Amino acid sequence: MYKNKKISVVVPAYNEEMLIENTLRSIPDYIDKIYAVDDDSPDNTFKLIEEIADEDRRIIPLKQEVNKGVGAAIITGYKKSLEDGIDIAVVMAGDNQMDPVYIPSLIDPIIENKADYTKGNRLLKAAHMRGMSYWRRLGNSLLTLLTKFSSGYWNIMDPQNGYTAISRKALETIDLDSIYPSYGYCNDLLMKLNVFSFRVMDISIPARYGKEKSKIRYSSYIIKVSWLLLGNFFYRIKMKYLFLSLNPIAFFYLAGILLIPIGLILGISENNIFFENVFSFPILLIGLQFFLIAMLFDIQMNNRKSGRNR
Repeated sequence: MYKNKKISVVVPAYNEEMLIENTLRSIPDYIDKIYAVDDDSPDNTFKLIEEIADEDRRIIPLKQEVNKGVGAAIITGYKKSLEDGIDIAVVMAGDNQMDPVYIPSLIDPIIENKADYTKGNRLLKAAHMRGMSYWRRLGNSLLTLLTKFSSGYWNIMDPQNGYTAISRKALETIDLDSIYPSYGYCNDLLMKLNVFSFRVMDISIPARYGKEKSKIRYSSYIIKVSWLLLGNFFYRIKMKYLFLSLNPIAFFYLAGILLIPIGLILGISENNIFFENVFSFPILLIGLQFFLIAMLFDIQMNNRKSGRNR
């Protein structure tokens, strides 16, 4: 146990026969359970997991019957954590990219009741981004901006960072089966945490790149996740500000979302000259004001309930 808390580490793995052993053997002794979840790898990943588990009884080998995605593998580990009475579940990728020395930095804020969910952030310091390609930085920056709108956690960065820790209370509250099964799971999970006002904290952790190869195809990944984030934005506003509580933020957002396109359509519908329609610009301006007011109150409300980043 760590500070009288039962801690698990969920290790999702797909085709990681070269790195899974280093990952599992590096996990500290104070971790109670290690759920190594193989996502139906065609290589020897699961065989290696079973061999290492024979030496370390903390390791629980789990194998998905079909390849479902990294998000689905993590959810399998989360469910086992709940079954085994774990207090905090950490996620570490099976490619040895996440340095276990930072586990206390992730779990201490939860133990100290300062956060319900913590996540690594490689973008707070220039030195921490060493080894990250410019293409990856660009994609990460774009998804950071979109995820702020979608999730409501306006203070977070590096949303694609999978090095995380989550409290038992949060796992018991959210619908684990509804989480996106593929690489967009981390963005989707943030939105679901926000609906129930859980506190999220960024922890500055450097990137560690070595022999691993990214399995993400960024050209299609960014498009898919962007559509996911758009749907999540509307879902969050509906659930948080209409269903779970009635808050005027929802009506300000709705007014802005309706008036902005109306103003644009009116502006281009007559001779294709924007300012010739006397009504178009005022409607567009009012719509923008409604949207910005909603966003301002959304930011203020969520920042008050978020953990302070460190």
